[in-house]
Amino acid sequence: MQARRQSGFTLIELMVVMVIVSILIAVAAPRYFGSLQKSKETALHQTLAVTRDALDKFYGDKGKYPDSLDALITQRYLRSLPVDPITDSSASWILVAPEDAAKGAVSDIRSGAAGLDRNGTPFREW
Repeated sequence: MQARRQSGFTLIELMVVMVIVSILIAVAAPRYFGSLQKSKETALHQTLAVTRDALDKFYGDKGKYPDSLDALITQRYLRSLPVDPITDSSASWILVAPEDAAKGAVSDIRSGAAGLDRNGTPFREW
């Protein structure tokens, strides 16, 4: 009688596949998280640029800066309150007042995120 050969994988074959998958994950994971951080920083730069542009346009039209970021929304300079991509919150912004208090309350905006960017610059200095 012929012995029936069972099809399947041996333990050695499964171990080799698991090692290969582990190596691929070890190489790909740091790149993924690095690109994720880079995209958040790029989104933060763009959000700051758009919001600062809206503040400048408000000042150019009204002759003073807004009293809050909500004024930019009610006056239709922005559609909604921007979200800080690092903190995923729209309440974490640091509002910078102009030197002359008679010119309004918000002349600039900075990120309220703790920590450093990839270059070592604190997010709060952006």
